[in-house]
Formats: sequence, structure tokens, C-alpha cells
Amino acid sequence: MDRIRSNSSGDRGVSYASKSYRWNRKNYSKTRRRLEVWSFVSRFLFTLWLNKRRWSYVGGYTDAKATERRRRLACWIRETFLDLGPTFIKLGQLFSTRSDLFPAEYVEELSKLQDRVPAFDYEQAEAIVREDFGKSSKELYRFFDPVPLAAASLGQVHKAQLHSGEEIVVKVQRPGLKRLFDIDLSIARGVAQYLQNHSEWGKGRDWMGIYDECCRILYLEIDYLNEGRNADTFRRNFRSVEWVRVPRVYWRYTSSRVLTLEYVPGIKISHYDALEAAGLDRKKLASLGAMAYLKQLLDYGFFHADPHPGNLAVSPEGSLIFYDFGMMGQITSNLRQKMMELFFGIAQRDADRVVVALVEVEALAPMDDPGPVRRAIQYILDNLMDKPFEEQSVEAITDDLYEIAYDQPFRFPATFTFVMRAFSTLEGVGKGLDPDFNFMEVAKPFALNLMNEGREEYGNSILSELSRQASEVSSTALGLPRRIEDTLEKLERGDIRVRVRATDTDRVLRRTVGMQLSTNYTLLISAFTLSATILLVNGRVWIAGAVALLAIALVVALLRLLARLDRADRF
Repeated sequence: MDRIRSNSSGDRGVSYASKSYRWNRKNYSKTRRRLEVWSFVSRFLFTLWLNKRRWSYVGGYTDAKATERRRRLACWIRETFLDLGPTFIKLGQLFSTRSDLFPAEYVEELSKLQDRVPAFDYEQAEAIVREDFGKSSKELYRFFDPVPLAAASLGQVHKAQLHSGEEIVVKVQRPGLKRLFDIDLSIARGVAQYLQNHSEWGKGRDWMGIYDECCRILYLEIDYLNEGRNADTFRRNFRSVEWVRVPRVYWRYTSSRVLTLEYVPGIKISHYDALEAAGLDRKKLASLGAMAYLKQLLDYGFFHADPHPGNLAVSPEGSLIFYDFGMMGQITSNLRQKMMELFFGIAQRDADRVVVALVEVEALAPMDDPGPVRRAIQYILDNLMDKPFEEQSVEAITDDLYEIAYDQPFRFPATFTFVMRAFSTLEGVGKGLDPDFNFMEVAKPFALNLMNEGREEYGNSILSELSRQASEVSSTALGLPRRIEDTLEKLERGDIRVRVRATDTDRVLRRTVGMQLSTNYTLLISAFTLSATILLVNGRVWIAGAVALLAIALVVALLRLLARLDRADRF
């Protein structure tokens, strides 16, 4: 989100687009916002419906034309979200992690959604500081730069100096943001309810659950007290790591809408020329970035959920500097244990174990027939995980996983999607720094350590895992005779029903029934036609017309029946 950094060119402040957004004001009209949001939803659903109609394609339908339409629609969604303002910018950024819910074209475009928007006036920032602290910026600080270092949809950052002489940055929230969130999210709830009840979009998707999760994340992100606590926790976790720096929070000058942090300038990690000019080792920085995130995830269980290049810089000494702690993720010890089971299942390429583990971590909805999902997972394990661990690509694994998960009963929780997005982002950052960088190679020691810890938890050695499996096998073997006897008893009592369904047999039966109906229709049509002819010859015109209409109705029914039979034969 907001950037707290300086760059090698020494630019002061930032330049902003001249576009004036409708939402960039302190007060908002509920009626107008409702009209704007529902107009977008209506147009989107209509376009979606139209794109699925082959007759709407000029010159005939082709896959290439359908893909191009989806891409144009995705671009329009991204531009509309930017135009609708902070709430929808943030929702779009959250949706960009949900490849299990949205087509690839949507995810690709939403991942480009940047919240670089025009800054608000210094007078508005001054008013917020005065409202929250009862003092003006001149009273609180020795110096307060009216020109922001950076601006985003949720707020902007000003450089300042305390009376003690310490260099700081002051992050001020955009005016009226909480009220805009309240209005927009109340409207979004209605949209989520509509989608939940939609015959197509509601199937297999928990839109209300997704809405609740988005609300939780967004309201936490605009609470700067929460962000300050996150920054403190993150800083404590890395206090013994010399190559990681985290800005200190000045709580005396912090409120729910104003966050004051230590000024820690650095070179943006994607400014490669500036890094080389400073004499920094890009290959080492790539490895440090991956190691820092793996330590967050596996050692501390508290991780930065948005580690894009704008939130990561490098000090002149080569230390990594983390910014922006509004969006963080946490892995509890209970979830960690469940993930261990998932890792064991993947390592053993046991699809059944992976399915059970995915249900346990709530990444997969419980189902009556897990067969199709189990086969899809087994396909991944057998075909996509055939390379050595260190040769795997995070981005490729994520893309394959989400491609299979799309339109399946997967429901990846926010923690899972944040982790996968962070892995992919860091792999991209690493390859930018070092073309030969491999995230999985850096992660291998951590993964091995994690697996070893998991084995220790199950019995302090690999023998305990073998003994557990041996115990299961022996238990199954000893209980097998009794289970066979019980099954035979149930068969004798008629408690077990065996149903065999053959697809070819069903098709033959449906065709036979259809042909019998068509024969009946033909006989009735012939009888009604003959009757109408006789009545017409005898001067009973009106009665003959009525009988003829019945014959025509039966002809229509016969044609429809023949069409259904033809489709059944083809599929």
C-alpha cells in the first residue's frame, strides 16, 4: 500500500494522476453509491450472460474470440474498481489471490490493480491530526512536510521530524474512509447475497463467507492501531536478525487514523540499477528475501501478507527493510499440525491423505463423493510433482493448483491464498534480482526441517511413523474376518443394497422409451389429421380446425422429442 522510502534519484514527493475520482471527497451519498455499485454489477452480469451466447459473436464463435472478450471484460472490471474507490480497490486486490473463484483473465488483470491515486490536500491531513490529538502538526512535530512522500487509496505518508530531532514518517488516513467503507460494504453485502442465491454463480461458493472474510481484513487494514501492533510484533520477531530492519512505532503520536513510524529510507528492491550502483549483491538479496519470508511463516507463524516490491527496500548496508503492516497473516499451532499432515501426504503422494488434510485445514469442503477431487489431486501428485523439490516453480505449482481448483469444491481460506500469493511474488522478486534464483531451492532446508519436526511430534523418529502405519495395517488385518462376517450377515438380512449403473444401458433404455413415445405421437398425429380431414369434408370447419391444432401441437412435441434423442446420442 503506502510506501515509506526514498530512492536513489533523490526525488522529493510523488506525482499523481490528474484524474478526479468521484469518491475522493469527505462525504458520500448512500443513494448515489448504491446506484453506482449496482449499475456495475448489472452491466457485469449482462456482459457475462452475453459472452456465453454464441450467436452474439460477429462472424461466428471461436475460442480466441471468447478469450479476448473475457480479457476486455477483466480490463473493464479493473478500471471500474479503480473508479469506484478504496473499498473496491482493496476488494480487487483480495480477489486477485482467488484463482479458485475467478477465471485466469480476471485474476491477471486484478493483480495489476494499483492503489496509486491522487493525494488529498494537506489541510485535510492537518484536520485529521488535530481531531485525533487535539494539537496541530506544528505543535506535535518540529517539521511536517506538506508534500506527501507517497499516496494510496487508504492514506498517504508525510515525512516529519520530532522535537527531539528524530526523523519520522506520518501515515494519515484518507478523510471519510470509515464512512465510505460502511456504505460500500453494506451494498456489497446485498451483492454477495444475490450471488449466493444465483443459480450459476452461487453453486459451490460461499459468497457470504467470502464477504465476511473481506470485511474483517478491510476493517483491520484501516485501523492504524492494529497496524502499529503488527509492526511491533514483526519487529520483535526479527530483533535478533541483523539483516532485517523494521521501523519503530511511536505510540505517543499514533491513533486509529494516524500512524507515526521511524524513518528508515532504503532503495526499492526492484530498482536494480540503484542496487548495483550501491555495490549490493543482488543474488544474496534474492536469497535473503526468501529466507526472511520462510522464517516469518515457519519460525514465527506471523507473516507479511503483502510483500510486493513497494513494501520491501534495501538499506545501504544490505539489510532488508519491511514496510506496511496493515495486512498480516498468522498460522496457529493447530493449523501448523494440520499442515504437517498435508506435507506428509504430498511427500508420500497419497491423494487420500491429502484430501483428508485439505478438509482439516478447511481448504476443501466436505463432500459425499470425494472421488473426482481425489483423482485430480492424484494427477497433480503423479504428473506435476515429478520434478525434484528444488527444481519446482512456486508460480507453476500455484497456477496448476488453482486451475484444477476452479469450479471444484475448494474454498481456500485467506491465510492459504496469502501464503501462495506471497510465495509467487517473492519468487518474481528473486528472479528479477537474480535470473538463476530458485525459491524452492532456498526453501528446501526449511521444508526438511519442518518434516523432521513433524516426525518428532509423531514419535521423535521415523520409526514411529513406520510403527503407526504397521499398527494400522495389523489392526485392519485382525479386524478383516469380523468385517467380512458382518457384511455377509447384512447381505442375508437385506440391509445392503447394491446398485449398478451402466451408462450405455441407461442410454439404450432412454432411447427405447423415446422411440415408443415418438411412435405414439405419430399414431395420434395420423389419427387427428385423418379426423380433421373427414370433419372438413363434412362441413364441420370449426371442429376440424380445433382437431388440426391438436395435430400441430403433437407435431411440435414430436420434433422436440426427436431433437432430445439426437442430443443424447451425440453425448
